[in-house]
Amino acid sequence: MIYKVRAILDVEKDVIRDILIDSSNNLEDLHKIIAKAFGFNGQEMASFYTSDADWNQGEEIPLFDMSDAGESSSMQSHILKDTLQNKGDKLIYVYDFMSMWTFYIELSDNNIEESITAPKVAFAFGDAPEEAPEKAFEAEIDLN
Repeated sequence: MIYKVRAILDVEKDVIRDILIDSSNNLEDLHKIIAKAFGFNGQEMASFYTSDADWNQGEEIPLFDMSDAGESSSMQSHILKDTLQNKGDKLIYVYDFMSMWTFYIELSDNNIEESITAPKVAFAFGDAPEEAPEKAFEAEIDLN
């Protein structure tokens, strides 16, 4: 089954890529194609995060298993068809923790009737800026 995944870079001007990828691929494969599609070399650390419909960040899925015993999750252990099951399912993707490039990832179609030999970019709009925008991290904790 072929998925169409939309990746939107969180910058001021729209930068969007629609990616066609086999649902049997894992998140590491998706990480590589997203990085390439936006002009990055793919060599920096990255993580996906589960997300709800309102883009609230959930569980981290890192590029590599960071645990000592190797029992934690990683992108390699998350298959797309198990991670993104329904149209509209969302992930947040952060590439390069020094720059914090942030992407909104959404499964826009999970029933593409096309055969592809490798993941590919089906639609591209806009160019990534030279530098990532500064992020403001604000807590939602009421200290009173």
